[in-house]
Amino acid sequence: MQADQDAFGRGIYDYLRYARGDEIVERDDGFVVPSGGPKCYFAEYRDWPTQDKQAMRYVRGRVLDVGSGAGRCCLYLQRKGHDVLGLDSSPLASKVCRLRGVKKVKVASITQFNAPPGTFDTVLLMGGGVGLLGNPGRARWLLRRFHKMTSANARIVAQGIDPYKTDIPEHLACHRLNRKHGRMAGQVRIRVRYANYATPWFDWLLLSKDEMKQILAPTGWAIHTYIDPDDALYIAVIEKAAP
Repeated sequence: MQADQDAFGRGIYDYLRYARGDEIVERDDGFVVPSGGPKCYFAEYRDWPTQDKQAMRYVRGRVLDVGSGAGRCCLYLQRKGHDVLGLDSSPLASKVCRLRGVKKVKVASITQFNAPPGTFDTVLLMGGGVGLLGNPGRARWLLRRFHKMTSANARIVAQGIDPYKTDIPEHLACHRLNRKHGRMAGQVRIRVRYANYATPWFDWLLLSKDEMKQILAPTGWAIHTYIDPDDALYIAVIEKAAP
């Protein structure tokens, strides 16, 4: 990643230094919206949404935090005695993690990272991290990779967004356009902007719970339970399926 492409990390780094950093998410159909970050990336546990707090109860053992951002989950789980590796493609976000006290951080994209079999007991995909799976084909490929690098009783704790729980005309139009081109309704292409920085365009995947089950089916994983299953923003607790 070039320095002028690290919009996500620059916003986080500026928030750490100056308590400012207004992040914008742009969709390739022209829709633009402010994100919830970077302030929420620095939130202390006491200020987390109830859903996020409940998700931490399902974390076990050695943890891979994918898209670790400013390290809020890493820091909380470290304090709880977990061995945690924060993974982020943003060099500046990873620097912020280290400055804040995260012990283990690696700069790499989700597709580049690999680890020996059985390395992790929990894979975290928080902050809407299901989106990082990108598209159905890549999602299944990544889930199989997670299956290999995790222990026999491993879990994935993942926050997803149901694209169908909306009445916003711009989102509904995006669904129609996606279907027209043979994509899933919630399969979008976005980039993050901050000041004069902009990330490259990347795929982001919004899944209903039924769609998530379909994607999981051939990967060796299965839904264990949901947190807030009736909300647009939900957390799936996923475990290895029985052979």
